Amino acid sequence: MAEERICVLSIAGFDPSGGAGILADIKTFEAHKVCGMGAMSALTFQNDVEFDNVRWIEADDILKQISMLRKRFEFTVIKIGLVQNIDALEKIIMYFNQKPETRNQNPFLIWDPIIKASAGFEFHKMFDREKTFSVLKNIFLITPNTNEVKFLSGINYPIKAAEELSKYCNVLLKGGHNKKEPGIDYLFMQNKIEKIFPTKTGIFPKHGSGCVLSSAIASNLALGNNLITSCYNAKKYIERFLSSNQTLLGVHYV
Repeated sequence: MAEERICVLSIAGFDPSGGAGILADIKTFEAHKVCGMGAMSALTFQNDVEFDNVRWIEADDILKQISMLRKRFEFTVIKIGLVQNIDALEKIIMYFNQKPETRNQNPFLIWDPIIKASAGFEFHKMFDREKTFSVLKNIFLITPNTNEVKFLSGINYPIKAAEELSKYCNVLLKGGHNKKEPGIDYLFMQNKIEKIFPTKTGIFPKHGSGCVLSSAIASNLALGNNLITSCYNAKKYIERFLSSNQTLLGVHYV
C-alpha cells in the first residue's frame, strides 16, 4: 500500500504556462513528496513572457473551494499567493482562524505577496498599511522581494522595511532583485536575522521563481522541518530549479 502523503494547500492564481501560480506551487509540492492541492484565487491570461489581464475570483468563492477540500483533507501548511486585495487576504486568513470544526486549528500560513507580474503587469497600486500590518499578525511567514517589501512597509530601504514587517510576522527577504548582494536572502525572525547565502552559480532567471521558493518552504515545513532549515532547503531547491535550463520555464526535480 502506498504511503499516505502530507497534504499542502496553495491558494493562488492560475497561470496557463504553468511557470507561476497554483500550477508551479503544486509541481513544487509534488517534487517534495507532499500531496499538493489548490484553490484558485485568480484566472490570468499570460504566458512566460507576456501578461494580458487577470480575472479575480471572489473571496467567498475561494473559501468555498477551500471548505470542500477541508471536509476531506487536513492541511498543516497553507501557501497563499496572488490575491485581489488586502481585504480578500484578510477574509482568507480570518477563515482559518475562525473555523472550529476543522481538525487542524493552527496551520502555518505563508504569504508570497505578489505585487507585480514578471512580465510587468501591476496587480496592486496600494494596500491599506494599517490593515496590512493587522493581517500580518496572523501569518507565519511572508516572502517578499525588495520591491514588495518596500510596497508593504512604505519604507524605501529593504532591510529596514523587512525589520519593520518582522514586528508582525517572520519575513524572508529574497535577494534575487538585490543588486548589492545578489542572491542573498535575509530571514527576519523575532530578535534574530539569518543570512542565507547562495551556493550555486550558473543560474538563469525563471518565470515564477518566487512561487517556487515559497512553495518549497511550505513543503519543508509540512515535512516537519523548522523555519530556518526549511528556508535553507528551499534555497537549494530553487537554485537547482534556476539552473535546470536556460529558458524561463524551469524543471522541477523529484
